[in-house]
Amino acid sequence: MHIGPIPLENRLFAAPMAGVTDRPFRQLCRALGAGYAVSEMVTSRKDLWNSLKTSRRANHDGEPGPIAVQIAGTDAAMMAEAAVYNIDRGAQIIDINMGCPAKKVCNKWAGSALMQNEALAVEIAAAVVAACAPHGVPVTLKMRTGWCQQHKNAVALARQFEAVGIQMLTVHGRTREQGYKGQAEYDTIAAVKQAVQVPVVANGDIDSPEKARAVLAATGADALMVGRAAQGRPWIFREIGHFLATGQHLLPPTVAEVRHLLLEHLQDHYHLYGELTGVRSARKHIAWYVCGLPGGEALRQHINTVDDCATQAQAVDDYFAALGQQMERLPVACASLTEPETLAA
Repeated sequence: MHIGPIPLENRLFAAPMAGVTDRPFRQLCRALGAGYAVSEMVTSRKDLWNSLKTSRRANHDGEPGPIAVQIAGTDAAMMAEAAVYNIDRGAQIIDINMGCPAKKVCNKWAGSALMQNEALAVEIAAAVVAACAPHGVPVTLKMRTGWCQQHKNAVALARQFEAVGIQMLTVHGRTREQGYKGQAEYDTIAAVKQAVQVPVVANGDIDSPEKARAVLAATGADALMVGRAAQGRPWIFREIGHFLATGQHLLPPTVAEVRHLLLEHLQDHYHLYGELTGVRSARKHIAWYVCGLPGGEALRQHINTVDDCATQAQAVDDYFAALGQQMERLPVACASLTEPETLAA
């Protein structure tokens, strides 16, 4: 599979999620079977580009290509400028965010709110494509099925986006009105796939190898994007890949492997964020890894009282060392999805 001229390793993608898919997490997902991972959304507001938050989101040090950056905003000229800004900092693919349902994004008419204004949405897409073309950088776009149940316009927009040069479309199978409630539906994604020639990626509630196979069959999509199900379970990509290739399930990872993965993830995380922010922002990742495991809730409560990275990492190390005395491998993963703590774009 390709995005424009750029080849991808496979058709399993890590979704952009604000507060989650930073560089350390993207690299971890790639190492564990994701063929492609998109950055957290970067604002198109120029006055915020020098902020610490944006500089971290634009950090691609050591990241394997292709490097994909998602941009968000409501002004076509600003979005075009933001695309070039990120290309200058290493982006090889630019993704436009028209999928985020969060109120703080939609209240500014960004994210999925743009689907209410088709003319502006298409204007933004065309402007970003034009800005990226001289650099040879393809542009992709992520959207929802529509703003609400009564106004599902993903198919109409998909045709217009393709016409102005968007080279891949990702569709989350919910409206903005739904947020993450209820069940994702895949009929609209299938209709988008039938309507356009560019690759279409299915997203929403893909939380197990069986679900991945079913979504591919239901939509005819070219690829799958996994979001919340990868939180604390980044090896889901290799599990899905193996199942799609063989029809067989991989054994769950060993406790020793997860111990190693998480401790490496934490060190990379601390290096990016520093002591003060790193120890706090790592708490959610640790909680996701140990959710449902014996003693996991006690560890979560303990690390929420810890304010330095070394003590936090040691607590995690001690926990998994003790867990390894109880079991060799993690239990088979629970496929249920919980209400997100993050903004999936």
